[in-house]
Amino acid sequence: MNEREPAHLAIGKQAEDAALAHLQSQGLHLIERNYRCRAGEIDLVMRDGPRLVFVEVRYRADLRFGGALESVDWRKRAKLIATASLYLAARRIDRPSRFDVVAVSPDGGKLAVQWIQDAFQA
Repeated sequence: MNEREPAHLAIGKQAEDAALAHLQSQGLHLIERNYRCRAGEIDLVMRDGPRLVFVEVRYRADLRFGGALESVDWRKRAKLIATASLYLAARRIDRPSRFDVVAVSPDGGKLAVQWIQDAFQA
């Protein structure tokens, strides 16, 4: 961890690293990480066969406030859909796509990963 990097950013990067490793172990291929535009950010853009996958990674250390999937509310979904639309338009990509959510949480000194495929529709 970079000494100047806030702890929450370091944990977020570790969660994204864990999510990426899990998805790659399942056969997905990384296209882009932390895509940003005026509409928002997409944590991971991956390819699963012919399909483009937009991945939102959520870290939850404490489930008392709801799980990762519940934290992707209608506002967050709308931002992800808008960001993905701009991504596709900017790169002139016309292929099937989906939105996945990867929930990451601490588990006995390691990080547990739960992958929710096709978590919501555009």
